[in-house]
Amino acid sequence: MIQGGRVAGILLAAGAGSRFGAPKALVEFGGERLVDRGVRLLRDGGCDPVVVVLGAAEADVAGATVVHNPAWAGGMGSSLRAGLDAAPGSAEAVVIALVDQPLITAEAVRRLAAAFVAGASVAVATYGGAPRNPVLIARAHFAEVARMAAGDVGARPFLRAHRDLVTAVPCDDVGDPADIDVPADLRSLDGR
Repeated sequence: MIQGGRVAGILLAAGAGSRFGAPKALVEFGGERLVDRGVRLLRDGGCDPVVVVLGAAEADVAGATVVHNPAWAGGMGSSLRAGLDAAPGSAEAVVIALVDQPLITAEAVRRLAAAFVAGASVAVATYGGAPRNPVLIARAHFAEVARMAAGDVGARPFLRAHRDLVTAVPCDDVGDPADIDVPADLRSLDGR
């Protein structure tokens, strides 16, 4: 529970990891599955509850509600819609994170939530001034975000169409948005 407003977490983890060669949700990083690491990120950042959207792989995930996206092969857009649909009615906003960015920290999530409490209805973590993940979306925008989410782009069309709503939240000092696409990325990030 985040003071001033209830923020849930959504972890998008449904992909097959075609470039990686296996579903990234089940890949271990630092001795922990990426899906478990992502749930911990959101929970430690203050999100409650946390919804994990799975698809290509199934897994038991402690500390989260698991939602299966049968349309996962269609891309991230369908997973985002599934996650938003599963967000509890009591959630005033959600923080959306991706399973393949293990160097994002709970402090980035807390900063997004603080921006929401301060009045932002959309907040995006930035690194070097560039918008990346995670992203916070207030409930008032769920329907439009879901309508615009298609293919493998998630919330990006909504964010681009509503730049005036977006609060940039610098997170350079509390994380790195590098993602894992291929096995070499995993080895490279594991050494950081």
